[in-house]
Amino acid sequence: KFDNKPPLSSFKKIGPVRVLSSGSKKDFYDVLGAARGSDKGTIKKAYFKLAKQYHPDTNKDDEKAADKFKEVTEAYEVLSDDKQRELYDQFGHAGVDPNSGFGGGGPGGMGGNPFGGAGGFEGFNFGDGSFHFSSGGGPGGQ
Repeated sequence: KFDNKPPLSSFKKIGPVRVLSSGSKKDFYDVLGAARGSDKGTIKKAYFKLAKQYHPDTNKDDEKAADKFKEVTEAYEVLSDDKQRELYDQFGHAGVDPNSGFGGGGPGGMGGNPFGGAGGFEGFNFGDGSFHFSSGGGPGGQ
């Protein structure tokens, strides 16, 4: 038993907290100041406005502006591409992170299957997200 824990009433309620897959990244729609469901033209217009504002050439001595420019550019690259935007809308930052194992492609075009492209998994069916083994084919199951 943990008697040292403070009562829940001692914690300050700060309102709704939005947790992203990557704690350091902001929501791409918020970065561009565009609503979810905005059309490509609105996304592009928002990007160009912010890119012009934060461009390193116009803010030579402002390191924060350069970081903001990179953030705005990353948001635009994802939201302007239909496939990446669909993945982002469904899975957040993890959907467009090539290291996450989602359908963002990644090396070898694995397409979201963490075992894609790896040999030795021929008898396994991962199609419905669960683990199934089918005998037949391969050593011992011919």
